[in-house]
Amino acid sequence: MRLIHIPLVALLSCSSLAAPLTIALGEQDWTSQEWDAIVVGAGPAGIIVADKLSEAGKKTLLLEGGGKSYGITGGSQQPDWLAGTNMSRVDIPGLYKSVFDDPGDLTCASEETAAFGGCTIGGSSAINAGLFFQPPSSDWDTFHPDGWKDADLEAATKRLLSRQKSVTNYSADGNFYLQTGYEAAKKWLVDSAGYSNVVINDEPHDKTKVFGRPAYDYNNGQRGGPVTTYLQTSLSRSNFLLQSGVRVQRVERSGSKATGVVAKFNGTTVTIPLSSTGRVVLSGGAIQSPQLLMMSGIGDPATLSQLESNKLLPDSMNPSTWINNTAVGDGLFDNPNTFIELTGPSIASYTYSYKSPITSDTLMYLGSKSGPYTFASQTSVFWTMMPHTDGTPPTGVQGTIDSAGYGEYVDDRTITLNVYGTSGLLSSGRVQVDAKGVAGPSDDIYYSDAAGRDASDIAQFIHDLFQALPGSGLTPLNIPANASKEEIVNYITTPSQYAKGQVNHWSSSCRIGSCVDAEALKVQGTDNVHVVDASVVAPLTVNPQFGIMVAAEKGGELIAAL
Repeated sequence: MRLIHIPLVALLSCSSLAAPLTIALGEQDWTSQEWDAIVVGAGPAGIIVADKLSEAGKKTLLLEGGGKSYGITGGSQQPDWLAGTNMSRVDIPGLYKSVFDDPGDLTCASEETAAFGGCTIGGSSAINAGLFFQPPSSDWDTFHPDGWKDADLEAATKRLLSRQKSVTNYSADGNFYLQTGYEAAKKWLVDSAGYSNVVINDEPHDKTKVFGRPAYDYNNGQRGGPVTTYLQTSLSRSNFLLQSGVRVQRVERSGSKATGVVAKFNGTTVTIPLSSTGRVVLSGGAIQSPQLLMMSGIGDPATLSQLESNKLLPDSMNPSTWINNTAVGDGLFDNPNTFIELTGPSIASYTYSYKSPITSDTLMYLGSKSGPYTFASQTSVFWTMMPHTDGTPPTGVQGTIDSAGYGEYVDDRTITLNVYGTSGLLSSGRVQVDAKGVAGPSDDIYYSDAAGRDASDIAQFIHDLFQALPGSGLTPLNIPANASKEEIVNYITTPSQYAKGQVNHWSSSCRIGSCVDAEALKVQGTDNVHVVDASVVAPLTVNPQFGIMVAAEKGGELIAAL
């Protein structure tokens, strides 16, 4: 594993994003220093929290198990057509899909987690599409406790948007590219199905029959995210250190108080101490943060007993030291998704290439940050809500249209509609840790509600869409346009390469109010252990990255004030 050590002295200012980091080994032994805050995980939440804590004057250590990603972090993996630039593959939005074919060292290793995710500086914000949608107020007001309502998060949302812009126009020349799918979708959804054509983040709270162009977190034609913003201000402070290549194994504690973290670094197990008033913040994501709590003797006693029997807990961590918190790992959520392949005579599909892209497209990108490689391939997005008659919140459903086909349907007249179920779904599972200590999702994440309401809602959404297909010029290939709702239910709940797959939007496994408190996201039963990442956020109506970053802005503020 390649390691980065970034000294306490600032290596890079916010204004020089194009320059690569100078990597150097620090002379001080950071493993023996006492820290006011140890943040575990340099993903979209951890980076923001560490920035807030270091801004407040806390001596802050940010640990990341992975290594380099963006060029700005020293990442250098790139195709030949990027040779001579200081950009890595991560910086190029149009290379987003290449991580599924060859992730390099950007994703979590199988011996770490049994789920797909980013294990690198930036976490999943370094490998995802960069979709950046503000959650509607109903997500916070309906599914989160007091202190975490939409009004409570207004200031955090404004701070986020002041640091990380939401962009719809991503190409420097002002043009939109690969638009045949967008135009066909607009004719279908706006003209035929009655959806409103809106600028999504200008009207964030309306998610009923709305259609528009995707919003991204890009900056000047390159991938944005907290690495390019919050991390850079942290690096300017003498009380901040980012250390990568550190695999944290557990929180070291005395009773309910954390005293440090135990980690493996450079082949050696080390214990990194907290100061007497220090705090540990877990930001490893919805799979790994609960895993770390469990490995620290914090969780459901039944789970901890299994870990003990598998000899995954140290001998000193006997049952009398365990902290009973049955909400750890519970409620794990991911969006159930269905790929619907669509074809039509007006469609011109486009497939991005890592090694051999169209020369004119690379010249546009390298010359002026324009063209197809300035975005990740999604050309349109839409939502509606499926109401219920029993007084329960509606189910959110989302559609995203890509520029190419998928699976068996990859001719040059085919595009892909990806349908998600989002907020209000009843199905969820748990984080499980196997006999080798590898964490992953249980097998009941998708469509596990006893009454089958989740599948019914999503199938009804698809069925309603299909009724508006005539006249759109689009024909579905893998689901018949005249399929009954019952046939669609069967299709979407039967595992295939098109259905019941993993979107890997893992969230909600250490929720506010049960696993952590609402006051400062402190783990119930502990004095100074916090979780700030996707784990604490309930399922959102939109892609979760924006909401996770808002939660980190708010959570970092609350912890800094303690």
